[in-house]
Amino acid sequence: MASAPSSTAARERDETVADRSAYEAVIHRLSKASVDKHWEPYKDIPWDDPEFLVDPADSRWELPEVDRLGGHPWYRSRSPETRARIGLFRVATAMKIGLQFENLLKRGLLNYAYRLPNGSPEFRYVYHETIEEGHHGMMFQEFVNRTKMPVRGMPGPLSVIAQVAPWIPLISTELFFVFVLGGEDPIDHVQRKVLKDGQVHHPLEETIMRIHIAEEARHISFARHYLRNRVPRMPRYRRLMLGIISPIILGIMARIMLAPPGPMISRFKIPRNVVAEVYLHNAAAKQEIRDSVGKTRELCEQVGLMNPLTRRIWKAMGI
Repeated sequence: MASAPSSTAARERDETVADRSAYEAVIHRLSKASVDKHWEPYKDIPWDDPEFLVDPADSRWELPEVDRLGGHPWYRSRSPETRARIGLFRVATAMKIGLQFENLLKRGLLNYAYRLPNGSPEFRYVYHETIEEGHHGMMFQEFVNRTKMPVRGMPGPLSVIAQVAPWIPLISTELFFVFVLGGEDPIDHVQRKVLKDGQVHHPLEETIMRIHIAEEARHISFARHYLRNRVPRMPRYRRLMLGIISPIILGIMARIMLAPPGPMISRFKIPRNVVAEVYLHNAAAKQEIRDSVGKTRELCEQVGLMNPLTRRIWKAMGI
């Protein structure tokens, strides 16, 4: 069994990729890293180890400080068992939404790879990433199954609308990789904060997060370098359109990834005023959404997607 990373993996470094040779060097490095350091869910996670078994009443499932509900008087007044179940439901829902997003992502990556020419270095890396995302989906679903909780993931109407995502590469590969960062960056941001919050976490959750962070660092790096290489060379009108659409996509995606699941609110009868205080009218929660897309916001600035018009859209989207 390969052990999970012992510390929160560092983010991949950004490199200057204005010319093709520098860009291809990054892709080759990421492909090699996928061969040298990867994990398989049914080989590298000891699911049936007694320490890894899921007990819904385990206090280690209680909400971390990253989730504002965890410090609210309403939550603190619940019984320890209820607090643990709310936390476990929250984690399981996040993993279910994560695997659904990665399902869309894999289909989009394969649509992108379908048209790549022979000899393209992107082809090999995209297949490495698709395989890793497949492992993540199995890893997340196995966790959800072991909680035995009725977790659905994305709301039905949203799930239907999301089915257009895999077809985005046929229209604009640049927009597709903005969509990729819109889903991956908020999850990465939250998981890194959770692992650094000083709390004791369940070993199964921690192992899954460490594996996910380590491999997602490469996926995020590929998307960022793809945009660094392509966006500055786009025609001005297409760059303007991408600059207008990007903050809308990022604002929506961040909220999907970080919003409290409706079924959790109804299942545990969380009062509406508590939800409003913690998530809707809370300055810290709004800042968390802005912070979760901070790296992508900086990237958009660097590649020329920011101007007076698009800045207004970023502000309107609250990011």
